[in-house]
Amino acid sequence: MSLVESIAIVIGLIVFEVVNSVDNAVINATVLKTMSVLWRKRFLFIGILTSVFLVRFLLPLAIVWISVPTISLSEIFLAFSGQSQVAAQAITIQKPVILMFGAVFLLYLYFHWLFLEQKDNLYLERFLKEKHGAWFFAVAAVILVTIMYFARYNPLMMLAAAVGSATFFIIYGLRETAKTGEENMVVGSSGLSDLSKFVYLEVLDATFSFDGVVGAFAFTINLLLILIGMGIGAIVVRELTVKGVDTIGKYKYLKNGALTSIGFLGFFMLVESFGVELPSYIPTIVTFIVVGYAFYKSRRLLIPANPERSAKPAKTSR
Repeated sequence: MSLVESIAIVIGLIVFEVVNSVDNAVINATVLKTMSVLWRKRFLFIGILTSVFLVRFLLPLAIVWISVPTISLSEIFLAFSGQSQVAAQAITIQKPVILMFGAVFLLYLYFHWLFLEQKDNLYLERFLKEKHGAWFFAVAAVILVTIMYFARYNPLMMLAAAVGSATFFIIYGLRETAKTGEENMVVGSSGLSDLSKFVYLEVLDATFSFDGVVGAFAFTINLLLILIGMGIGAIVVRELTVKGVDTIGKYKYLKNGALTSIGFLGFFMLVESFGVELPSYIPTIVTFIVVGYAFYKSRRLLIPANPERSAKPAKTSR
């Protein structure tokens, strides 16, 4: 992989991580408003260490380790630093298993948003203004059955698809519980201390980070690039949480861009898991186009239709 390709992948990972974490930043900022200034600073600085080095470093390692049972965890660490070609080759061989797991998880995530969640109309989702829960479960079932049929000659890929499906519903359940906890904290009925809220936010961040970590494998299976790209993205999100979340929250279509890009990444991972090699720059380009369009449409909503006319003082009648 050339230096230019590596830089493009890292930039794509940063953009994906930042946009995909907007919801997390909003929730964090809401809870932070109920905490003291001291604990807000602790969340920003101490949280970066846990968010970057524990979640975005250990979670990809865990996914790879589970997917490649033939090598030890120490060998994966060596492959991470480029010191073990054997481990790197084993990871490459099991790439379809990793991608299959991620594909099912991300596709479920996209269709759950499309059919079940409230959304602002921008892309094709304008035809699905209302919730269609039955459609999601039907689509999820068809996706899983179809994938497992075509992967029937590779038991590990079938298992990866089933694990991806199960993981989605587990993460979804944790998030629903987290939303209830956040509402209690905001209204002040939780009775939790600032320390408890800090721990809660760290656990919540790990839950929300799962989407980004899984989606990162659509860009590359190079764990070092994943750590760099997602680590920088996580730091940017922490800064936005404390300083600019109100501003970024005004861009109403960013979530549309994030979830739509997740749908594309899930499709790319599915295609590659069956042996179709895509250029490494495709996920980055698609992410930039989808997110860029969402940002452009959001920006237009913040700009008056005719600034010159709106700036003129109204005429007073005599």
